[in-house]
Amino acid sequence: MLRRLYEWTMAKAAHPHAEWWLALFAFMEASFFPIPPHPLLGLMCLAAPKKAVRFAAIATVASVVGGMLGYAIGYGLYDTIGTQLLAALGLSESFPKAACYLREYGVEIIMLKGATPIPFKLLTITAGFIQMPLVPFILASVVSRSISFMIVGVLFRLFGAPIKRFIDKYLGLVTIGFVLLVVGGFLAVTMLGGGESAETKAKCEQAAPRTAA
Repeated sequence: MLRRLYEWTMAKAAHPHAEWWLALFAFMEASFFPIPPHPLLGLMCLAAPKKAVRFAAIATVASVVGGMLGYAIGYGLYDTIGTQLLAALGLSESFPKAACYLREYGVEIIMLKGATPIPFKLLTITAGFIQMPLVPFILASVVSRSISFMIVGVLFRLFGAPIKRFIDKYLGLVTIGFVLLVVGGFLAVTMLGGGESAETKAKCEQAAPRTAA
């Protein structure tokens, strides 16, 4: 079943309209969609390694534009749409902490945390809510999304064919390894805490929903 799903997804990733689907996924994920575009990006890069950088650039641009929508939701529609959206995504409890960190560190958090497993949509909505200056927000988003997507594109452009042959032969092991890598990376980011001061970390970790508003 895993093999059939892999082959089916590879076929879709090579579809003539795959780039539009990738852009749509990246745009939505940056503002309201729960599923990240990285799996589709990776499979598209596998299907056409020579276009990997192009695919990564498309995902980067679409994600930054989608982040502006998330910013707009937080800036002007938080009470009507933002709260319901965060609740539906299971991010309500994380929101006050994100608001605290963004107030303390500004664009640094966007640049560093935006390239980690922390949901980018949480950062974009929160940035709008605290009324972070728009231009620095956009520039920081470009940096974080470039790190997140362009690394994938460059690696597949350089090593795409060998990687594809390896995955074709050892699909099961690759799947297990990928899951372990994602989980391990998320735990590492959580434990390291991004290098913030102990005082700031304690302050933001204790933030309650009422303090974010």
